[in-house]
Amino acid sequence: MAGFGHGTRRYPRSRGRTWSRTGPDRATLGIIGTICAVAGFFVLGIILGPVAIVCGWLAMGRTWSGSRPIPALIAFVLGAIDTLLAIIWLAGAATPGNGMF
Repeated sequence: MAGFGHGTRRYPRSRGRTWSRTGPDRATLGIIGTICAVAGFFVLGIILGPVAIVCGWLAMGRTWSGSRPIPALIAFVLGAIDTLLAIIWLAGAATPGNGMF
């Protein structure tokens, strides 16, 4: 039926899918970043903190201007706190005597 004026090259995608779906959307990145930030306070803060920062930054649209979704901002801030605490903990663990005296 493509020969009767209904060609397939004119509309390659359906109307509902006009955006690129190559990765998770911003809301999902914000939630993932928040979960990583909270989990980073308990385990692997040096890894999960920067992951939360990156997820929060990408969820904010890589900009500070405009409206920022709340999960993205929470992920960014908690990830920064988590990373800072992990760095302080690692610096304290590297001192001579390992904090004993």
